[in-house]
Amino acid sequence: MSLPSEYLEYPKRRHGMDHDLYPWSNMFDRPPVKWPGDKPIALWITVALEFFPLTPNDGPFRAPGHMATPYPDLRTYTTKDYGNRVGVYRIMRVLDKLGLKATAPVNAAVARRYPPLIEAVNEAGWEIIGHGVDMNSLHYGGLAEDIERAYIAETLSTLREVSGQPVRGWLSPARSESENTPRLLAEAGVDYLCDWVNDDMPYDMSTPAGRITAMPHTYELEDRHVITVLGQLEELWSEQVLDAARRLRREAEKYGGRVLHLSLTPYVIGQPFRIAILEHLLEALVAEGGIWSATGGEIHSAWRDQVG
Repeated sequence: MSLPSEYLEYPKRRHGMDHDLYPWSNMFDRPPVKWPGDKPIALWITVALEFFPLTPNDGPFRAPGHMATPYPDLRTYTTKDYGNRVGVYRIMRVLDKLGLKATAPVNAAVARRYPPLIEAVNEAGWEIIGHGVDMNSLHYGGLAEDIERAYIAETLSTLREVSGQPVRGWLSPARSESENTPRLLAEAGVDYLCDWVNDDMPYDMSTPAGRITAMPHTYELEDRHVITVLGQLEELWSEQVLDAARRLRREAEKYGGRVLHLSLTPYVIGQPFRIAILEHLLEALVAEGGIWSATGGEIHSAWRDQVG
């Protein structure tokens, strides 16, 4: 039995995308972008500072990394707390030693609970971007628009007040969005979001509230995903990052500057038996050359100045 012809007919069926958020675009056909100093790679390091409440919210799903056993799951809770108490400071020391910048996606709950941590982030010269209220306050399809708008407003106002930074970017908790998230973020004056992982370079999204830029916040090279979820050796994760950098350098020779994003999780890579791997990896990246270390906001601005 064949399908009725109307089954394959709908308004968005066409070449390219089946939505109006952004047009079809082959990255290798785009006009080349140049980074400051003609560096081939913009190195963007993000370090997520998250608060996982001891009582998880299971509707509609539990954020990855959340509590795993019945209440009170102090094993999981204190593992996450280790990242904000200890691990992040090890990462800061490594980046400071090598003169590298970072962007910190921060839950509003972290800013309220740990003001000295936000002070340390500011002193390190890191950029702060929104990361939701906490790891219970998820954005998802079906979330009431007024609730999501309130989540965004609370996050931005708290982070801006505590940090004194403009907070131009956004990474949703668990990288989860509703159908309204890009529009609500644009409406709130956010310049870029990090939830979409379908590119190696920034690109613009169109929303009824104006444009917002999707930044290349990769999941495939995230330390937590590679080391703890996939169970790969730390040395293999390091080699994958270096392989990515080498490929991007070669592409940049012909196609223009590229972004190498590295997502770090303090309670993973900040452990005393792992931090040396991070230090050796970053030393190798710097030694191979061609690196412009920048925050997400700096990369977005440099890119915007060239693409309009």
